[in-house]
Amino acid sequence: MSGVRKRSVAIRGHRTSFSLEDPFYEIIASIATSRGMTLAGLIAEIDASRDRNSNLSSALRIYALDWVRNDRR
Repeated sequence: MSGVRKRSVAIRGHRTSFSLEDPFYEIIASIATSRGMTLAGLIAEIDASRDRNSNLSSALRIYALDWVRNDRR
């Protein structure tokens, strides 16, 4: 099992950080590639649509889980 890694990215002109386990990060990166987007672009999209009561890391995990559950690969 991989540990949680803190990462940072620039979205909408500012740096933000999130913490994800490697498998979730790999899924998010794969989704960005399959959609022809940059990783920062996908994270910005997820960030813009997330519930403001949820943090970015949780929103990324939920997005990855939903993607896999819906077999969008």
